[in-house]
Amino acid sequence: MKKIHQLFPPPHRERSLRSLYLNHHIHKLGSAQKPFVYANFLSSLDGRIALEDKNTGKTYLPKTLTTADDFRLFLELHAQADCLITHGGYLRSLANGTLGNILQSGVTPETADIAEWRIQQGLVSQPSIVIASGSLDFPMPASIKQHNQRCYIATGQCADPARIKAWEKKGYTVIIAGRDRDVEGRPLVTALSELGFQRMYLIAGPQILETMLRDRQLSRMYQTITHQLLGGEAFRTLLPGPELGESGHLKLNTLYYDPLSANGSGQWFAQFEPEF
Repeated sequence: MKKIHQLFPPPHRERSLRSLYLNHHIHKLGSAQKPFVYANFLSSLDGRIALEDKNTGKTYLPKTLTTADDFRLFLELHAQADCLITHGGYLRSLANGTLGNILQSGVTPETADIAEWRIQQGLVSQPSIVIASGSLDFPMPASIKQHNQRCYIATGQCADPARIKAWEKKGYTVIIAGRDRDVEGRPLVTALSELGFQRMYLIAGPQILETMLRDRQLSRMYQTITHQLLGGEAFRTLLPGPELGESGHLKLNTLYYDPLSANGSGQWFAQFEPEF
């Protein structure tokens, strides 16, 4: 069983990678009054979370950035959620094949133990899906229905009424959670808590992370930082928007070091909590 190094908090010691994040017991955190909202990101040392193909304009995740160890921990966080918050851009990338399907956990033989763990905790087999979209223009993945996941669509007050009605006619609940066209953090968390969700996992992009921080709704952020410099003229980073100020101040809770990742470089697994 693979071992990694706990660097913080002390004392320094070896830890098993398997069940590392399951042992954070996120599935027991949060309440109806104060839901637990957590995010997870993967980045290079120079802050890239994805690159853009200049010829096609499509965003993609470089293969050297991803590792099996990081994906294992991603799924351990995934398995503890009541709902996953993603966005229309991801679903478009999933449909065109530039990104893989991360809407379900424990569906391969290598990760079957994660699915078993979720059932043992008394949770439904898969978390619900929440799709944030201002345009409401995205394809619905077949895997959501195949795995019997509840699915909600979140948008802003100025979204196209015709598209809202079109999704509602297909049987989806549309949540209005923003003053303009885009989804905002506080009204989204409030609406989801009223639906009974207490643990919300952000697997969306930087825009959702930014609004959760600005609205002071983020409870915890996990980040894997691979020890490589990607470069690239067109890229995506964690926060492309205006300065966050104090809303972006984070405190390190845990830091683990994986020196032997498959791509030949090491990586850190870090956990932060906002100071607000």
